[in-house]
Amino acid sequence: MTTKHENCLIMALPNGRILGEVMPLLRRIGVEPEPAFNDPATRQLRFTTSEPGLDLIRIRSFDAATFVAFGAAQLGIAGNDVLMEFDYSEIYAPLDLDVGHCRIAVAATVDSLGREDLRRSSHIRVATKYPEITRRHFAARGIQAECIKLNGAIELAPRLGLCHHIVDLVQTGATLKANGLIEVEPIAAVSSRLIVNRPALKTRPEEVGGWIERLREAVAGRTSPPNPLRPGVARRSGAGMAKIAAWRGRS
Repeated sequence: MTTKHENCLIMALPNGRILGEVMPLLRRIGVEPEPAFNDPATRQLRFTTSEPGLDLIRIRSFDAATFVAFGAAQLGIAGNDVLMEFDYSEIYAPLDLDVGHCRIAVAATVDSLGREDLRRSSHIRVATKYPEITRRHFAARGIQAECIKLNGAIELAPRLGLCHHIVDLVQTGATLKANGLIEVEPIAAVSSRLIVNRPALKTRPEEVGGWIERLREAVAGRTSPPNPLRPGVARRSGAGMAKIAAWRGRS
């Protein structure tokens, strides 16, 4: 299906567990995607919504930040693990959505912990999909991290002798335990954030700022009905718009 407006805003949503946590939040502020969005057999990736000025796209979690950073999407949802890994200067993350809670952590095999003392090591080999976070974490401890970049099945790497340590997301720890690993130390708490393309916020402040405020109110447990004169723009709280105006003034 084609979009209702050629110039509508695009919001990039990550597939997977986070999508299931984010959609109730969007529906709370009146955003309902077209029926194909909920069809598991669809090959469609861009979807219209009940808001004439907003389309949704569904992509990989890491790609959501890239689409927003390069302006292909003006809004998006991404975990702060992704933001830490890529550190895109063109992304502004004004709001913690309070969903997708987990942590990024170092884990290792029980045997390796008995043989190695990281405090005395100068080099470590780590399997991870977060090489930049991993290098920074160990560099701060004076350890050079040799990162083996994997996109999935990270917990399998130590079992097959690829390495002794991994850096990955941990929620309950059940997957680590099932694969003979234990958590060594947390690196950072993770949650999903609303992200915004900085140039889009400067050039389309009413539209983009309106969505920031609607989601801010939804997270706080309040809802704001759409402004009938401007689709996609909600009533703005003075404090929220002041923050946006201050950010624009610094840019």
